[in-house]
Amino acid sequence: MDGDKVIVSAALTGSAGTKAQNPALPITPEEIATDAIRCWNLGAAIVHIHVRGDDGLVSCDPALYDRVRTLIREQSPDCDLIINMSTGGGAGVTGDAARREPVKLRPEIASFDAGSVNFAGRVFVNSPQFLDALADDLAEYNVKPEIECFESGMIENARPYIASGAFTPPYWFQFVLGIRGAAPATVKQLLHMAEQLPPQSLWSVCAIGRAQLPMNLAALVIGGHVRTGLEDNHYLSRDVKATNPQLVERLVRLGREIGREPATPAETRQILGLG
Repeated sequence: MDGDKVIVSAALTGSAGTKAQNPALPITPEEIATDAIRCWNLGAAIVHIHVRGDDGLVSCDPALYDRVRTLIREQSPDCDLIINMSTGGGAGVTGDAARREPVKLRPEIASFDAGSVNFAGRVFVNSPQFLDALADDLAEYNVKPEIECFESGMIENARPYIASGAFTPPYWFQFVLGIRGAAPATVKQLLHMAEQLPPQSLWSVCAIGRAQLPMNLAALVIGGHVRTGLEDNHYLSRDVKATNPQLVERLVRLGREIGREPATPAETRQILGLG
C-alpha cells in the first residue's frame, strides 16, 4: 500500500454500451469531457477514455481523443486529471494499426491488453505481434502502459517486456475480472493475481456488472487501487441505473470510511512515476 492513498480510476464509456442501456452513458466528446471533470471533482485521479464516432460505434480516431482532452482542459483549466487512452478498439474498428493511433498523442497512460481472450460472444485478439508493436509505440512516445490482465496468464505475457526494459517501474497492472471466458471476480482470484505480480508492481482492479463494487471493496481493504465507471457496470443498485459521478462518489466515500483517502492526480503521478 502506498501510504493509505488509493488511486481511483473512472472508466467512463467503454466500447460496447449504449444509451438505450443507460441514458447517462457519455458518448460524445462533450459528454465524456463533462463526466471526466465531474469525476475529478469527486476524487478520481485517472479517467480511462474510449471515444465514439457519429454512428455511436467505438472509434480509434486520434482527433476524437484529442478533442476530449482539449475539452477537459478548456472547460476546467485547473483540472489536472490523468488521461488514460484506450488501445482496445472494438466494434467498428478493424486493424491493429488503428488501435495504436491514440498513443501518438502522448497521453500519460494508455491501455496494454496483455493477451487474447474469449470475450462473451467474440474473441478479443491481442497477438504477440500487435503487443510488440504497441510496446514499441509506448516506449517511443513515453506513455505509461496500463497492463490490463483478464486472467493470470496475461501477467506472464507482460514479463518479457519488463525483463527487456521496454516497460519501466513501477509497473501498473489493471485486473479485469468477471468477463465471461476469463478470470472470475472472486477475492481468491484477486489475491492470486496480486501475489503473482513481478516486483515493483502496483495494481488496480475493475470488475463487470454486479461484481464491480465487491472487487473494489476487496482492493480497498487489501491495499490495491480501484476502477469504477459505466464501462464496466451500469447500475448503482438493483434496477437503479448509475452515472459515472455517482459511482466515483460512492467509492471515494467507502475508501474514506476505512482510512484510504483518494490520491490526487499529482500524488498519483508520483506513485506511478509519471513525468
